[in-house]
This record gives sequence, C-alpha cells and structure tokens, in this order.
Amino acid sequence: MQLQNLLYKIPLLATSGRMDTDITHLTMDSRRAGPGSLFAAIRGTVTDGHAYIGTAVRQGAVAILCEKLPETMVESVAYVQVQNPAKTLGMVAAAFYGQPSQKLRLVGVTGTNGKTSVATLLFRLFRGLGYHCGLLSTVQNQIDDQVIAATHTTPDVITANELLVQMLERGCQYVFMEVSSHAVVQERIAGLTFAGGVFTNITHDHLDFHGTFDNYIRAKKGFFDQLPASAFALTNADDKRGLVMLQNTAARKETYSLQTLATFKGKLLADSLFGLNMLVDDREVWFKLIGKFNAYNLLSVYGAAVLLGEEPTEVLTLLSSLMPPPGRFEQVVSASKIVGIVDYAHTPDALENVLETIAGLRQADEQDAMPQIITVVGCGGNRDAAKRPLMAAIACRFSNRVILTSDNPRNEDPMVILEQMQTGVPPVGFKKTRIIEDRREAINYAVSMAQPHDIILVAGKGHETYQEIQGVKYDFDDRAVLREAFSARVNP
Repeated sequence: MQLQNLLYKIPLLATSGRMDTDITHLTMDSRRAGPGSLFAAIRGTVTDGHAYIGTAVRQGAVAILCEKLPETMVESVAYVQVQNPAKTLGMVAAAFYGQPSQKLRLVGVTGTNGKTSVATLLFRLFRGLGYHCGLLSTVQNQIDDQVIAATHTTPDVITANELLVQMLERGCQYVFMEVSSHAVVQERIAGLTFAGGVFTNITHDHLDFHGTFDNYIRAKKGFFDQLPASAFALTNADDKRGLVMLQNTAARKETYSLQTLATFKGKLLADSLFGLNMLVDDREVWFKLIGKFNAYNLLSVYGAAVLLGEEPTEVLTLLSSLMPPPGRFEQVVSASKIVGIVDYAHTPDALENVLETIAGLRQADEQDAMPQIITVVGCGGNRDAAKRPLMAAIACRFSNRVILTSDNPRNEDPMVILEQMQTGVPPVGFKKTRIIEDRREAINYAVSMAQPHDIILVAGKGHETYQEIQGVKYDFDDRAVLREAFSARVNP
C-alpha cells in the first residue's frame, strides 16, 4: 500500500521524500526493518526510537514516521513528521491491515482487578453460545482453540492488528481484549474500533508508571473517552470512580451493581468454597466461581453479553457452568484436606478481596476449631514500590501466618523488596510473619505447618509458569510447586 494512502486524513507536520512509496511492512523495532518497511520512531520509557532511525534506514526501511526529523535524511527514504507517532502508527496499522477491528465486534475490558477474568469469561461464554471468538489477555491470546503466547496485557498496535486479521480469517465474530492503563497511555489501542468497553474497578497499582493515582484514573478513563457512539460503555456503579469513566464518552452509558440501582442488578445470596449463589435481574443462579469480587465479574460479563444482543436466560445458564480462568482463585487440595488457593492477586485491593473471601468461607471443624489462613506473598521488582508495605499489612490483617517471599524480582534485589514489604508489618504481626526469599522453600514451609482444613493462599503469580530473576525466566508454577509439596508431605 502506498504511504500516502496510509496517511489519508492524518494531520502531518512535515514530509520529505516520495509519498507514493510502497509500504509492505510496519515495525517499531529497527532490527526488524527491511526493504519496504515503515519504521515508527517512538519515544518509550527506556529507549527513544529516534536514536535508531539510522539503523532502520541501513536495514532497508523506505519510510520513517517520527516526532522529530533527523538532521541527516537519505534522499531515497520518505520521512513523515507527526505530533504523536505512537497514535499515528495505530491509525496507519489499522489502514495497512484493512481495518480488521471494524469487521468484527471488539470488546475491551479495563480496570485494576478482574480484567483477565472478565475477558476470559466473555470469550468462553460466547464460544459456548456458538460463536467463533478471539481473546487478547494477560494469560494468553487465543483464536477459538488455538493458543498464542502473550507477552503483554495489551499487545502493541501492529501485533494487535495482525492478530485481528488472523481472527477474521478464522471466522471470528467477537474478540475480547484486556485494555491496560499502560496501553491507553502508550497508544496501543489507537486506531482500533471497539463495539463496547467494560470497567471493573480501580485501586492502587502502577503508580511507578503513572506517577499519581489521578493520572492512573485518567488513563483508564481515556479508554472510554475513545469509544464511538455506536459502542456501549458498561461500568461498575459500586466503584467510587465507576461513574467517572462514563463522563465525556460518546458511547451508550450502562451500569451494573450489587448495591444500588443499575442497568444490571445483582444480589449475592450465598458464598462458599464450592461456588456462589446470586440473584441476577431477579433470576436466581448458582455459579462455580467464588467470592464477592467474582460476583462483580460475573455481573459485568452478563451485562456485556446482553448489551451485545444475547438472550439473558441463555447467558446465565451458560455462565453458571463456567470455571474460573487459570490462576484465579484456583484450588489445589491435599490428601489430608489442606486447601491451597493460587491467585494472581498482586495489588493491595486484589489481595484484600481474596483474603476477605477466604476468611468469610472458613468453617469450624468438629472440635469447633477455626482453620488457619496461611499466606505466601511477594511483590514484583521494577514495579510500583509504594504498594509493597500495603501488601504485607493486608496479609497480616487477614492471616494467621504470613510468609513474605520473592515474586518476580526482575532486576531488583529480592531482599530489598522483602525489607520494603516488612515495613508494613504491624508490631502485633511480627511473631506470625517470616521472610523466606526462595519461593519454593516458602511454599514448602507453608505446607509443613498447615493442618487439615487449613487454607494456604499463594498470591501474586497465579497463572504464570516462570519466575523472572535478573532478566532470566526460570520455570516456576505456584500450582505445580504446591502439588509437589502436598505430595511430599503425604509421601516423605
């Protein structure tokens, strides 16, 4: 496709070179540039793509999209200066790939907690309704039964459009996509046309990237601000910032709630380790998911499905049969009836939700003794450090025993992270808290002290099958390690 056609209706600051140049490939990585490539020079948090324009040209790139023109320009290369190369690349990518998001129904899910659960449940629900579907999520990307590894919560605009094209070619009618706050700020959803947006909740997270909580809220809201009038905007009316998301959106405004009047109204009737019972728009339904936080997730999925035109009773019937996504309140039970729960909870609010749910589900045994809650938790490196003491404080508040351990330390010293977490341990929590840097050892220790019916929560990594240490990803799956520890206890 000719460069001038890709730039149709896009405001340009300046151009140099031939605009009728044929473009056969888009890239943000100068190493992947080649003959026919358009290289987008984007300023990132770590590197500035403008520093690699020369490399891209030497690799054979025929066009450069940039915020600032280089001092030296090659005559045979077309240069395009725009105010926001990242946003422009989104529009260029959509045009290059034939506007795939306009040819199917793309629904985005955003919020601090619940994005993966809601997107995955929508995907499974619509598969059950007989549709071909796509999923773009933290856990994995998926085209019907085909699984494609995910490297980011929300892929970059080029990858997203490539995946949408593949989904179209496979006959997909619906695609459900997690939309992270990073993706909104970094324009990774620019150029995509959404049929709907769902907001779950917003709590403390990612302040290392956004700087302030207000900036974080604005990033989430930015997704809804981009929705067209043809789309729906479904928000959690019980969240303090839920209705803020609907301000200024052109989309149809809808709400869901467990506590107040809303388009889609739910009431939690009963909750147990085996599932939850709810009234949803006056229909009583038993679901296999657990916890009040999942009641909200289920209600948002139900609302989105109805807004997409599905019949309410059929939606609830199918939803009642669905299991939680991997690593979301996933249970591993030992032969001696110790209950292990693996959950992705990696924010203060998510950890509190899970532990509060566990505390409410405990039942006294035959001797009228209450099972212990043993929590194994850490915090990731190179991420929001302000939440570290909060996570430890919450673990202490709801648990009988707490083991602070390494999560994904990435490029940080794990002991520094743990020392920062320890500052959140209150004086009354010192005796019940232990630091064990090695995550496998920490899980084994939790199992060694547990008694029948006790509940061990292993939080923070959920579905992940690796542990990232100094840039290397080592095989590590909390669920597998927990099973091994249970087995070793039975067969010493």
